[in-house]
Amino acid sequence: MVQRLQCRVVIQVLVITLLSALISSYYNNLSTFLARIKPFKFWHQALESLPSTPEKIPAFFFAHGSPMLAFPPSAGNAGGMASYQGPTGPLAKFLAEFGPTLLKKYNPKGIVVFSAHWETRTERLVSDYPENPLLMDYYGFPQELYKLKFKSRGDSKLAHRVVELFKQAGQKARTTLITESRGEDGRGFAGPGLDHGVFVPFRIMFGEEFTEIPIVQVSIDSSLDPKTNWEIGKAVAPLREEGILILSGGLTAHNLGDRSSFAPDTARAVHKEFDRAIHKAIAIDSVSSALRCRCDG
Repeated sequence: MVQRLQCRVVIQVLVITLLSALISSYYNNLSTFLARIKPFKFWHQALESLPSTPEKIPAFFFAHGSPMLAFPPSAGNAGGMASYQGPTGPLAKFLAEFGPTLLKKYNPKGIVVFSAHWETRTERLVSDYPENPLLMDYYGFPQELYKLKFKSRGDSKLAHRVVELFKQAGQKARTTLITESRGEDGRGFAGPGLDHGVFVPFRIMFGEEFTEIPIVQVSIDSSLDPKTNWEIGKAVAPLREEGILILSGGLTAHNLGDRSSFAPDTARAVHKEFDRAIHKAIAIDSVSSALRCRCDG
């Protein structure tokens, strides 16, 4: 089971970073960027060095963190995990610079985002919400985390354009409306909305009210097959030349039963080895080699 869960994390991270491989000549820049933000004293320089190309916007993978990014001080001490992934930790500080940098360098007309927390089998679902509701798909957290706000809007035209691109590529896809549930909510009901892998980091990146440009979320494929998910990224690549910013979020550590894995100071050797393996895999220049990446054992 542990190996299966680790494999799922590997594939999810590879899937959403493979989208970024479509950057072509920018791929090496992205790999360098990802490697350099880990020692966070370098992130200012890394962000400044990103190419300003609004005519062909790079796609980006980012660490979306956890609800801990919004952990309220009144909730008490959450330990080492909060020191790194909490609201005053390095990840939150990075995201607060990352968002404004993307808007400044690329001036996008819209955002299409993939999250490791929305998987569907064979058919892509694309959010088509007038105003994006929030799916608080996390459980057992302080009540304050179920009162978080992130006001944003969708865009039906962009959602249908994404569906059109998938169909042109021979893939099944459809929009999902605000009347359709897409998962369980920690507040005790099922509903639609942007999941926490989107709205938790986005409220730091763009502010609690961000209605200037639309946000549309798309599901990844739950098959865990790299080639299948590569084709998803390939299908939406034309959006980069249409003024759309493509973002993909996930984490290499996602075991709330072992919170030591979320911070470098407390992570064990096996956690660090796993993290290095992920960075090595996503830095592969050859598309065919990247697609052959598997979890053995």
